[in-house]
Amino acid sequence: MKLIEYPDAEMMAMGLANIIAGELESALAGGGNATLAVPGGTTPGPVFDGLAATHLDWARVNVVLTDERWVPETSPRSNTRLLRARLLTDGAAAATLLPLYLDQPTPEEALAGISAALAPALPISVALLGMGEDMHTASIFPGADRLHDALHGEALVVPMRAPGAPEPRITLSARVLGAALNRHVIIIGGPKRVALERAQNLTPEKAPIAALLQGATVHWAEG
Repeated sequence: MKLIEYPDAEMMAMGLANIIAGELESALAGGGNATLAVPGGTTPGPVFDGLAATHLDWARVNVVLTDERWVPETSPRSNTRLLRARLLTDGAAAATLLPLYLDQPTPEEALAGISAALAPALPISVALLGMGEDMHTASIFPGADRLHDALHGEALVVPMRAPGAPEPRITLSARVLGAALNRHVIIIGGPKRVALERAQNLTPEKAPIAALLQGATVHWAEG
């Protein structure tokens, strides 16, 4: 694991957007498409703003969330809604969104369709991950019902229900995220820095982010 510290969150967002843009450009230089996986939540929003203004051949970029709440895009809790507002704008509007939510009652009923659309876009070229103070990443939560499947199974995506999560989730598996050619983790604040340090000494079952730290670059700012 490599750790990069920034003076503040604004500098981190600018620097990380430039790094990701460079990695996507390198992936596209091979002549094929590139795949970018990103988290929801508010932390990566400024990174998305910087990326959206980047001059890339976005028509050859697939974008997929690392995880999604099982709610329609009309819900304010939809990560897809945030993605359209912050990343898939300007030139980046030409990118292809690979949805993690389909109009089905449960994530289990949509697994086949989501996996079929995702498989041709793998491996991920660049994965950006977040981390909670409980050391979860994507929707791979400690204590979740399908934690073992998400950490150790062969599936591309895993439905997930976790204590404290008000709706079902769907998440990319550790297998898919761990195979990303470039992997970044973005965290802000002292408590998350402490959680990161704890995670390095815990099993993935207790600290799911630990399964994905090897070979990753962690980007941290105090605030």
